Amino acid sequence: MGIQKIIWITGASSGIGAALSLEWAAEGIQLVLSGRNLDQLEMVAEKCRQKGAAVRILAFDLSNAEEVADAAVTFQREYSRLDVLVNNGGISQRSLLVDTPVQVARRIMEVDFWSHAELTRQILPFMVKTGGGNLVVISSLTGLFGFPMRSAYSAAKHALHGFFETLRLEHFKDHIYVTMVCPGMIRTNISLHALTASGNEHGLMDKGQENGVTAEKCAKKIAKAVQKNRKEVIIGKKDVIMPYLKRYVPWLFYKIAQRIDPLGDY
Repeated sequence: MGIQKIIWITGASSGIGAALSLEWAAEGIQLVLSGRNLDQLEMVAEKCRQKGAAVRILAFDLSNAEEVADAAVTFQREYSRLDVLVNNGGISQRSLLVDTPVQVARRIMEVDFWSHAELTRQILPFMVKTGGGNLVVISSLTGLFGFPMRSAYSAAKHALHGFFETLRLEHFKDHIYVTMVCPGMIRTNISLHALTASGNEHGLMDKGQENGVTAEKCAKKIAKAVQKNRKEVIIGKKDVIMPYLKRYVPWLFYKIAQRIDPLGDY
């Protein structure tokens, strides 16, 4: 039997994280699943075990810096290497910039950028020392352009690109590979848990999310991109045209973007 592949996925209790866990679950795979909701993690873990994977649950809160650091220490104590780290957990936003207080924006930035940056910084020397590995970063189309009612969310995703593209250039000789994943509308509960200006959850399913690509199809595309060591992958339906319009036909991009309902479909 070959060497067991070790994959660590944050935000694994639902959505893209759960779908990726099931996509990679197989004989010879060691999955480490992280998130806050132990009950949901156990449900995902059991499904993965039924597919033959060995599963370890390492629960922690991405918004808690001490728990992030403790998780990195625990992982290094228990495993000899890390083949794939998926930085996936996060929260979205449904509020206008002018209405959003700094504490709400900071919370989004803490979870969607700083937690992933810090977890990666803590585990990176271990990955370098043990021969390298793949860093998979779940960004967003809004990491490639701004979008109404997503100011802090978009800022956090833009920050991920700057951080991990720099990391890629600094550590390519160490066999550290980075795949930036830019999903558009994916059928998950992200809009339900998005923060409003009050700091409370949005509690509604956006039409775009409801009609989006399934998390399972998204996971298959991510797994294929990682296998090919792709630097970036854009996933969605018709919304995937937007970053290309912004790059090549910016006047048309802005014309379309100004007419989009940020709570609807496009």
